[in-house]
Amino acid sequence: MSNSPSSLSDLPNLESELFPPVDEDRLFNAPRMRHAPRILMLYGSLRERSYSRFATEEAARILRRLGAEVRIFNPSGLPLPDAETPDHPKVKELRELSMWSEGQVWCSPERHGSMTGIMKAQIDWLPLSLGGVRPTQGRTLAVMQVCGGSQSFNAVNQLRILGRWMRMFTIPNQSSVAKAFNEFDANGRMKPSPYYNRIVDVMEELMKFTLLLRERSDYLVDRYSERVETAEQVSRRVNQRSI
Repeated sequence: MSNSPSSLSDLPNLESELFPPVDEDRLFNAPRMRHAPRILMLYGSLRERSYSRFATEEAARILRRLGAEVRIFNPSGLPLPDAETPDHPKVKELRELSMWSEGQVWCSPERHGSMTGIMKAQIDWLPLSLGGVRPTQGRTLAVMQVCGGSQSFNAVNQLRILGRWMRMFTIPNQSSVAKAFNEFDANGRMKPSPYYNRIVDVMEELMKFTLLLRERSDYLVDRYSERVETAEQVSRRVNQRSI
């Protein structure tokens, strides 16, 4: 078998004008952004003593120390998906924060072997496309969970699936805090432990991936199938106007 590159004549089903060579200059010489990485953080509990919120706030402190600009969304008052319109103030706030972000952190308690409904509702309110812009596509993502009992990874595994569905770059590392009630003091601050060290690891990795990818994210998620679809839509509009 030949290892020589295929010519366009070998690919008759390809729209060649929509399939340019990979632009190495855009990948390796993208102009560097100088502002602090913008990180949005979501947590999945409304309890007054919420360990997912405590873990999120602890992670936010670490991110700020690493140089990030951090905003934490408070899910209190967010309606259930489909129960309200996207004009609800909390929905608009969440979507605007997602558009603002370059990376995100999702932290959920594990409840009945799954993420909480509060966590899922926040993600469900984020559309794949909003006015021609994608609120999550190309963002980096770190996933964390807190457990009431022994360590589990059910919630973070589900969050990873959602991150892929939302077209995000989910980093390899993750955090799962077992018996979370033992890991925070009366003021909600996390005690020194291997669990704390893992959260530091995850936030450090998120910052590195965000800095590496944010200038290139639009190009990295530019897809041939979507270019074909856009071209077909433009062609239909032109044909309709000419009728």
